[in-house]
Amino acid sequence: MITVEEARSLLFDLVSPLNPETVPLAESAGRVLAEDLSATRDQPPFAASSMDGYALKSTEVEQHAMFKVVGESAAGRRFEGTVGPGQAVRIFTGAPVPEGADFVVIQEDTERRGDLLTITDDPGPKANIRPAGVDFTVGTKISAPRLLRPEDVALLAAMNIATVPVRRKPVVALISTGDELVMPGENPGPDQIIASNTFGLKAMLEDAGAHVRVLPIARDTVASLETAFGLASGADLVVTIGGASVGEYDLVGDVSQKLGMERSFYKIRMRPGKPLMAGQLGDTAMVGLPGNPVSAMVCGYLFLIPMLRRMLGIEQALTPFRRAKLAEPIGKNGPREHYMRAVLGEDGILACADQDSSLLSVLAQANALLVREPNDPARPAGDEVLYLPI
Repeated sequence: MITVEEARSLLFDLVSPLNPETVPLAESAGRVLAEDLSATRDQPPFAASSMDGYALKSTEVEQHAMFKVVGESAAGRRFEGTVGPGQAVRIFTGAPVPEGADFVVIQEDTERRGDLLTITDDPGPKANIRPAGVDFTVGTKISAPRLLRPEDVALLAAMNIATVPVRRKPVVALISTGDELVMPGENPGPDQIIASNTFGLKAMLEDAGAHVRVLPIARDTVASLETAFGLASGADLVVTIGGASVGEYDLVGDVSQKLGMERSFYKIRMRPGKPLMAGQLGDTAMVGLPGNPVSAMVCGYLFLIPMLRRMLGIEQALTPFRRAKLAEPIGKNGPREHYMRAVLGEDGILACADQDSSLLSVLAQANALLVREPNDPARPAGDEVLYLPI
């Protein structure tokens, strides 16, 4: 058996960043920017008013001063003339500041009668003008790699960028295995259960940026598994769920090797999730997850998501562990790393009472995995521990 750290290193060797593709700006949110992009214009492209008011010369600004209003400047429709001595231009927020003006008196500090404007209150020192290029200028870069948030998309739009180079979404084929499984909504027989892992992992992997193909359940026969692997053709990553242990019906390892899979490793010194297998099947990475629901999901957080992040070109593929104080004491750990379901709250982190790897209800209550090193001693409340947010 190998350690979690060793397994992650070997899994990273199975994948590499995918080629970029170009998508419309409107479809770029949540994608990973593949190449640096540069602004094609200044923002704002002109000195703009930040308030509704009147544009005039700063040297003439004082309380009780009077001006003749000679025009108007609105957003998208500038005043074409020049502001001369004793003149003012009605201006609205976002509108270009007219030539000759360098100060905007807000309308609340003025009184207007016809074309006659009077500054009634002290306007203060603020000019209320946004200089040209104050937000960004031509050539300002957004650097890759970068997971594009809604705020980034707005910035790209303001930079007048209509199409965006992003990493192609990794295609993941999910193969659940076992005669005992049926799909949600079907009527299970007396000895059958619902294929829950498939849908939990699909949601997890799609949230991490993958395109997931859910394949038909593979039965516990060589022919059925061979058919499932055939349907997975073209995927960047094939993930099998169950059938990777050492029982008589655990056929994934034998069938995948018969099909040419070069095994990288089998079994990790951790719990839950020990019977994990990985390798290369042609140009495709393959990971065989254990069938227990919690084991499969924990392995998804620890191994599959980092693999996806590497394929997406994200520099920090591993989610950093964080630290928190124990809300209650915990007993000593055994010889394997333990990723305990836990709840992080205001009082610290609390390990869930039952850590059985079949209990999805406990996983659904958890928001963290409390990390225990092999042979970690018993810990009192208040001790600082590592955890992974989930």
